[in-house]
Amino acid sequence: MKTVRDLAQLLEAAAPLAYQESYDNAGLQCGLPEAEITSVLVSLDCTPAVVAEAVRRGCNVVLCHHPVIFRPLKRLTGKGLVEQTIMAALKNDVAIYAAHTNLDNVRAGVNARLAAKLGLVNTRILAPQTGTLARLSTYVPARPADAGLPERVLAALYAAGAGRVGDYRDCSFQTPGTGSFTPGDGTRPAIGAQNQPETLAEIKLEVVLPLHRQAAVLAALRQAHPYEEVAYELVRLENQHQDVGAGLVGELPAPLAPAAFRQLLKATLGVPLVRHTAFAGDIRKVALCGGAGSFLTSAAVAAGADAFVTSDVKYHEFFAPEGRLLLCDVGHFESEQFTGEIFRDLLLAGFGRTFAVLFAKTSTNPVHYDC
Repeated sequence: MKTVRDLAQLLEAAAPLAYQESYDNAGLQCGLPEAEITSVLVSLDCTPAVVAEAVRRGCNVVLCHHPVIFRPLKRLTGKGLVEQTIMAALKNDVAIYAAHTNLDNVRAGVNARLAAKLGLVNTRILAPQTGTLARLSTYVPARPADAGLPERVLAALYAAGAGRVGDYRDCSFQTPGTGSFTPGDGTRPAIGAQNQPETLAEIKLEVVLPLHRQAAVLAALRQAHPYEEVAYELVRLENQHQDVGAGLVGELPAPLAPAAFRQLLKATLGVPLVRHTAFAGDIRKVALCGGAGSFLTSAAVAAGADAFVTSDVKYHEFFAPEGRLLLCDVGHFESEQFTGEIFRDLLLAGFGRTFAVLFAKTSTNPVHYDC
């Protein structure tokens, strides 16, 4: 048996809520966390029609990319699609879970799937986030009797999520030194005696960790450390997190002329047209951002991209590249249409075939084309 809470924990391990943008509202939109999952319906958006489809197909969870609720609801009277969707879900005991900009901002998220569809290689985050990392420093005894202790403490920290820098894992720094302390009344010191000053060789251990793993890492530290009172410092860093951020940039296997690249976009995304700027050179390095990403145009230019693929570009924003790259607007729905595949793969990897994962047949794209 798997519950809605299990589903949330699985998704948030892959795309932590801490990585969503400040305006966002990812997570469980409605429903009981303890409810047992029968089947899951996957959709880019959740509307009353999607909820109705979930009921028809025996699904009691809708897993979507875009949150239904962005602003606080003061009442539920059926006014507008948001209230109608929530009321339909509550009436039919359907839980709604959304993974939005948190899934956009992880390296293996929405943009990575789009990049893979376009055949991009050597990909990296276009605009890495800052303020999501911390440095943990702690001290362990280094007596002959404590041989192997630093390694055991570090192993516990690594298992809890610390010590990753880009594609490198088990990263730490160690500094030998001398520690001193005097255990007070009522203490039960692992080394020394009450009210007796103690001086001994120690090793300072330092690791980097994502802030959303802070509680788990500190719990692991206390569990693995021999001291009754564990001395540590936790310092927030402004370093860029190379695995978290907006957009992606990569390379095509071979250069394409602008017209050929636009044809690749139309064929891959199933769009009848691509709005774009003029560009004279070949396309090799490509930046992209699923959804509304025109705010990243300058970052794409700075990264040396020949093309930037996104959506919802306004008229005056098409002037921004100034001929330095091919800016392509492929449509919001179209740029994020493969998100359901990410959900399916995560659920299958985490839960196997415990329950069915179905793709919604209801089209939620509000934009139509006459060509």
